[in-house]
This record gives sequence, C-alpha cells and structure tokens, in this order.
Amino acid sequence: MNSDNPSPINNRFRGFLPVVVDVETGGFDHKKDALLEVGAVIIAMDAKGELYPDKTMFYRIEPFPGANIEESALEFTGIDPFHPFRMAEIEEDALPELFSEIRQAKKFNNCSRAVLVGHNAAFDHNFLFAAADRCNIKRNPFHPFSMFDTVSLAALAYGQTVLAKSCIEAGIEFDNDKAHSAKYDAVKTAELFCIIMNRWKFMSDNCPS
Repeated sequence: MNSDNPSPINNRFRGFLPVVVDVETGGFDHKKDALLEVGAVIIAMDAKGELYPDKTMFYRIEPFPGANIEESALEFTGIDPFHPFRMAEIEEDALPELFSEIRQAKKFNNCSRAVLVGHNAAFDHNFLFAAADRCNIKRNPFHPFSMFDTVSLAALAYGQTVLAKSCIEAGIEFDNDKAHSAKYDAVKTAELFCIIMNRWKFMSDNCPS
C-alpha cells in the first residue's frame, strides 16, 4: 500500500478497520484457559475498492501463570505448549506488539477503531480481551463489542458455517492438515471475509437505483 495515499477503507466501514483474528487456546473458558496462539490479518482496500488481506502477524504465547489447559484442546490443535523449540512469548510482550501494529494501520487509514473479524468471532474476541485485561493494557485498538463474524456471513453467502466448507464453497483452497493453527485459520478467514465483502459490493454496485 502506498503510504502517501491511504485507501478509503474507513468510508466502507464507518471508520472501522477490519482486522481478522484467530486464537488457539487451552479450552473454552476465556477467563481461566490458556491463550496459546494468536494470528491476525489486517485488511486493506485497493484503488478499485476491493478488499484484500494485507499484513499477517502470528504469535505463539506462553500460558499465563495459573492457566488451565485441557488435554482435549491440545489433542484438537496439536499444540505442545511446553515444547522447548516452540519459541513462545509471554502475553505482556506479544499483545503490545500486535496492538501497536494495528494502531499504526488504524491511524494510516484514518480509522477510529479496529473491528475484530473472526470465525465464531465472540470466542476470539473474549480470549483476546481477557489477555489484554491480564496484561493491564489500556490502549486496546479493538471495538469493545462490535465484531464481524464470518460464520454468519458465510451462512448468508454460501449456506455453510464451518470454515473449511465455507472456504471450499467460496473457491478458496483449504488444507485440513494445516487447520487449527491460528496463523493458517486467520489467513483463510481473511480470504473468506474479503471474497464475501467484495461479492456484496459487486452486487450492490449493480443493483438498479
């Protein structure tokens, strides 16, 4: 993106900058269970008004002190939180770096807030906000309750709610062996979000006034 000519994405979403987030965790309880991975993709807009996935960020996270980790969650994701070569970061280091990148993109695009995009977005939103609270982060760039959920969008566009099936219906390649990585799922969710939004823009532009 040309730094001298920011895109008009702020007009598309009333001042919101969409940022796709996917998390992998040690369970379903955002207050007690460990945050293990965070993937994020900043969405941008080209000169034709088409959305596309821009910058991707990924962090492996050390379980916070006292965090609960369900064995069933690890079997599902395949993550070993204590692998010696995992190169994980503590929440207090990873989240400020992530939020700083998002704030820069938000400022560049003249947006007032980032809005979280996710597949079952409330799950990712809850875990991300719980981690930010644990780290006592005051400058969280995300809107505190507004979200875009690709489950609902894909149900409307393709009659599917599962991420893999939604991507396949949208013509997006999806590798189940790579799924349940926060980076991979965030990238695929970003591709899905952009395709649906661009498709809707095309339909809206071609509707008779």
